[in-house]
Amino acid sequence: MSELHPLDDYHSESKMRARKNVRRFFTRPALKTILSTTVTGQDNVEGLEGAYIVVGNHTSHLDAPMVFTLLPEHMTERLATGAAADYWYRRPAISKVTSLFFNTYPIERKNKSGDPNAGRAKGMTSRLLKDGIPILIFPEGTRSRTGEMGEFKVGAAALAIKFDIPIVPLAMRGGHEAMPVGSVLPTANRPPIDMFIGKPMYAHEGEQPEAFMARVRSHIVAMLEQSSPYPEEN
Repeated sequence: MSELHPLDDYHSESKMRARKNVRRFFTRPALKTILSTTVTGQDNVEGLEGAYIVVGNHTSHLDAPMVFTLLPEHMTERLATGAAADYWYRRPAISKVTSLFFNTYPIERKNKSGDPNAGRAKGMTSRLLKDGIPILIFPEGTRSRTGEMGEFKVGAAALAIKFDIPIVPLAMRGGHEAMPVGSVLPTANRPPIDMFIGKPMYAHEGEQPEAFMARVRSHIVAMLEQSSPYPEEN
């Protein structure tokens, strides 16, 4: 088996500066050119540090660029997200670009074989969280094809419980309309996008992953329905 994928880059100050410059000089101006974005709830995550899991609804291919560009700087400087090892990590040039833009780490997909680097990505999400690196997860597992939110897989909640860390609920609206599944480019005339950053949520004592994930999903639904990062819940 190949040795495990190293974690050094996820703590590298030079890598963080490079990603910051990409956001400042490329992705942020680009998003402002093609989208009309509104972000609220930044105060909910003031002072947040260490490991946590950002959980958001998955509306379009714009989601990851929006998250890594629009979240507060103290979150995006270390935030990492998974990318399929058999696709994004087969060629070093491609993996370096995705890492520069989205601080990616490799995830091995089931039923994929023949990769000479198989095994290097084993347990990467857990290793990063244990090492204090926050993670972005879209628990629907795929983009919405209708604009409606799908069911959430419970993996993020299980990890949050395992490591006793919070989940930051993130609600995004407008991505599906701006760039539906099958579209190559966003629609014209700077379509509106709303991002609501919720207050970090911890699992209750003895709460199972399924119940915790359902609670997080309900909170995201409430933020979308009330157009607020501070929703009133029943």
